[in-house]
This record gives sequence, structure tokens and C-alpha cells, in this order.
Amino acid sequence: MQQLKIHQASFDIRTSGRGSFQITDTIHQHVAASGITRGLCHVFLHHTSASLVLCENADPDVRTDMEHFMVRLVPDGDSLFEHVAEGPDDMPAHVRSMLTHTDLTLPVSDGRCSLGTWQGVYLWEHRTRGHRRHITVSVSGE
Repeated sequence: MQQLKIHQASFDIRTSGRGSFQITDTIHQHVAASGITRGLCHVFLHHTSASLVLCENADPDVRTDMEHFMVRLVPDGDSLFEHVAEGPDDMPAHVRSMLTHTDLTLPVSDGRCSLGTWQGVYLWEHRTRGHRRHITVSVSGE
């Protein structure tokens, strides 16, 4: 019986404002560095105005369309919101992150995240200006 191993690492990503930023390769690097060949990879975003999404990685129009949908669903400057301390995109960014995810759990097989052919992991920035976002990757398994 093999012993359960746990590996944890963090990284930062700078965003340039609203949009999606591919982080799949960085996550694969952390999984490879863990030495774990079978288990789970948990990815956690330490912020309340951005998200992590598993999305199609072949056609960028998919992410553009998701952004257009979210703009319609949760518009900036909506008079419904009282929390506007950091501008008209502040509360909408919080709502967007609550409707999506700030963490993902991915299977690890053969030392890599076991993603579908057209799947990629993205940080989805919901603020209109750029930010430095902090992400922790925890890998557990054999």
C-alpha cells in the first residue's frame, strides 16, 4: 500500500483587466513537480472578484461569449448595488465570482491533470482594471 503524499505550491498571475487568462500549463507544472502520479489537484483562488473556470481551450470565442453573457447578466453600475466602494464594477465582480467558482478539483492520472481534449483552466478576471491574483495548487495522491 502506497502512502498518501501531499504537495502544495502557490503562484501569482497579473491580469490586464476583465477577461480570461490561461493557467493550465502552470497547473500542469505544479502537478509534475509534486511527483504524484494518481490523485487529485485542488486549485484555489484567493480573491472574491475573479474566478477559476474549466472551459473550452480551442476557440477563444467561447470565452468572449461567456464574458458577453456575464455582462448582460450582471451589468456594471446596476442601481441595485449599494457596494460601490471601488467603482461600478466592484459589486458585479463579487456577484460574478459567486456565480462561478473560486476553486476547482481536477483528477490526476499519469502525473498530469486529466483534462478533456478541449478543456483548459482559466483565471477569469471580473474587474475592469488589472490585478495581481494569488492561486494555491494542492496535489494529493500516490
